[in-house]
Formats: sequence, structure tokens, C-alpha cells
Amino acid sequence: MAEPLVDLVGVEHRYRGRGVDVPALGPLDLRVEAGGFLVVVGPSGSGKSTLLRLVGGFERPTAGVVRVLGGTPVPGRDVGTVFQQPRLFPWLTVGGNLGAALRWAGVPRAARPGRTAELLAQVGLAGLEPRRTWEVSGGQRQRVAIARALAARPRLLLMDEPFAALDALTRERLQEDVRPLADGGRGVVFVTHSVDEAVFLADRVVVLSDRPGRVALDLPVPLPRSGVPADDLRGSAEFAALRGEVAAAVRAVAA
Repeated sequence: MAEPLVDLVGVEHRYRGRGVDVPALGPLDLRVEAGGFLVVVGPSGSGKSTLLRLVGGFERPTAGVVRVLGGTPVPGRDVGTVFQQPRLFPWLTVGGNLGAALRWAGVPRAARPGRTAELLAQVGLAGLEPRRTWEVSGGQRQRVAIARALAARPRLLLMDEPFAALDALTRERLQEDVRPLADGGRGVVFVTHSVDEAVFLADRVVVLSDRPGRVALDLPVPLPRSGVPADDLRGSAEFAALRGEVAAAVRAVAA
């Protein structure tokens, strides 16, 4: 049996606040297999972003074990991260931002222009290399951020509410772009407050309870991953049933 990309065993995390420990997460057991698209949903303060920081190696758990790609997680080339804000370098062009990521990933200088063009085409921004980041829309900036996270061909992609600040139409279009990112064996862990977004993107939805976050629901999402138009999928009875189950779990933990 193949080793999971992410394996959390008995994980707990607490923050220090005014002389007392504030429990944020756990105890929690969770796995993400290669090719899995896991979406984590829960009320504010349930530990969703804390979970991503632990998996990304930005923090260490208070208790338990976090294994990522077979070892202790550290921020690095095999794990790409997309934040709520694009966090692009405003003094660089779109192509310059990707070039910086490719340089950090060790891609030879001669190969960077071709790889930049490939990444921009992958996120629907072909030909935007010379544009300044402030000349493109918020949705386009977030697409650049996704392309940057993919620059090193990571085996695992972490996404922390990347579409929260976008309008509804742009958000839906980006969901359709992001949905195939787990193809080819890459794993994705995606955090959101949106039940619709969770069911559309995921092949598995985990609902976290109110603080400290524990698994309140772990639901497979057996919707087709390809071959069905996005509008038909969102309008299907199967989608509605899954959405209802996830929404009921979120309401229960938030009550």
C-alpha cells in the first residue's frame, strides 16, 4: 500500500494566550492519499488554517505526529501554498513573479521562459508575462499565485481560502480551473467556508467541529471528476444531496 502524502496521528495544537493555553485543534487523525482532493470546512476558529500551517511545516504540533511526504514537514519545493491574498511582488511583472519562483525551484535560466509560458497557459493567462501585477484583476492575480505555487511541480498543494475575496462569477471560474489539480497523483488540501465550493472541488470533505477542531464529518464525494459540464454538476440531485449533508454538519458544529 502506497504511503499517504499526509498522515496526521493524534495531532493537537494549542496557542499560548494571556498565561493560558488555548486549544485550537485536535486530537485529530487524518490522511491524504496521492491524487486526493481534500476540502476542509468548519466555522471560524475551528482550526482550518492551523491545520494547513501544520501540514506546511510553518508550525509544529503541540502533541501528535505530522508526516508529510514521508517525513517531518518543512516549507519547501515539494509543497506549494496558495494563501487568501496573492502576495505577489508588486515591483515585478507577472512573468517576473513566476521567474522568481522558478529560480528558487532550481529551474535553469534558459528553461524559465518556456516554463513560465506553460504555467500561465495552465491557469488561463497565456501571454500576460509583461503585465504588471497592478494592471491585472484580482482574479488574475490569484491565478498567478496558483501558477507560482505550481512552479516547482509540488507533490502536495495547500490552499487557504484562496477565492474568499473574489466575486461569485470569478470564484466559480477559478473553482473549475482548480478542480483538476489533483490529477496525475498530486494531493490537494483546500480550506474554505463555502459548502458549495467544498462539494464542487472535493473528492472528500472533512468538517471540523468548533474549537478545538476535531473531525465531525468525513464524507467521500463520488461526483464525476471529468466529462460533466460544471453547471450540470452543480445543478444535479447528487450535488444537492451532498451539499445538504455537509451543510447540516456545519450547522450542527456551529450551533
